[in-house]
Amino acid sequence: MKAKIVITPKKAVVDPQGKTVRNALEQMGYQGVAAVHVGKYIEIELAPGTDKGAAQQALNDAAHKFLSNPIIEDYKLEIE
Repeated sequence: MKAKIVITPKKAVVDPQGKTVRNALEQMGYQGVAAVHVGKYIEIELAPGTDKGAAQQALNDAAHKFLSNPIIEDYKLEIE
């Protein structure tokens, strides 16, 4: 099994890196980009036989406490 965690800035948080990327895209001639949000993507390989429910609970805890900053970031966890 593989866990995928996508971490992005909350909508209310100013994202200076995203703003810089949006401005660069505009200067390069790419039109129509209203906003860019730069985040993190983490992939975790789970050991064979790992209980999916237990892994989901443990990784949600890890994402909330360690992998993301819940004050300024949201995360999405998917296990496949």
